Amino acid sequence: MAYGLLKGKRGIISGALDENSIAWKVALKAKEEGATFTLTNAPIAMRMGAINQLAESCEAEIIPADATSVEDLENLYSKSIETLGGKIDFVLHSIGMSPNIRKGRDYGHLNYDWYVKSLDVSALSLHKMLHVAEKLDAINEWGSVVGLSYIAAQRSYPFYTDMADAKAVLESIARNYGFRYGKAKNVRVNTISQSPTRTTAGSGIGGFESFYAFADKMSPLGNASAEDCASYVITLFSDLTRMVTMQNLFHDGGYSSTGISEELMQMIQQQQQ
Repeated sequence: MAYGLLKGKRGIISGALDENSIAWKVALKAKEEGATFTLTNAPIAMRMGAINQLAESCEAEIIPADATSVEDLENLYSKSIETLGGKIDFVLHSIGMSPNIRKGRDYGHLNYDWYVKSLDVSALSLHKMLHVAEKLDAINEWGSVVGLSYIAAQRSYPFYTDMADAKAVLESIARNYGFRYGKAKNVRVNTISQSPTRTTAGSGIGGFESFYAFADKMSPLGNASAEDCASYVITLFSDLTRMVTMQNLFHDGGYSSTGISEELMQMIQQQQQ
């Protein structure tokens, strides 16, 4: 059911790789709620995914951009404003990549060049997106920027290795740039800490399925789906959340506030018998 929450709003949605991506679901929801927007991803990710199909469904133009390149981001904002007929109201930062995780490096044996790449792609890119938007005055007053994070920014999850550090940096940037942009233009900047989600990127992390099952048993509501996360993102893009900024918002079925569930206790007891 659509509510017209984004009627007349213009945006940029990054990171839609395929139909399993949270960004893909956000794009479909944004279209349903009345928004117009451009889609963007790194050229290599676009070759791997199915973004053309999404663009056709949403009647959206694709503007390739490497989010680590200030020049590419300048082009992204300028072309988006030209294509959409005005300044931007919302931006989704759904960007993350770790060569160390892809190559199976654990936290004590990181390749530091890859580590820097993880930080640049997954976190510093948010700073660059905000910096370029501010410099070009590309986002309307009371606009909204949302980045996708994970609870490993606050707690230790060994399988998440250097991406945990990247997410911690991402959340810090959201707070610090959220203050700056809020004072300057009333632009809100928030992150959403989502449940483990069966996306193409998430499923590539070692031990993902085991942890997905663990989190699902821990959470009183179960794991939040990509579709549910997309709905939450839409509320943060809308005018209903005009006074929400600099927050890391947990969207995890209650996982982050649960010590242990009865289901897990029963499993442990059965193993001890």
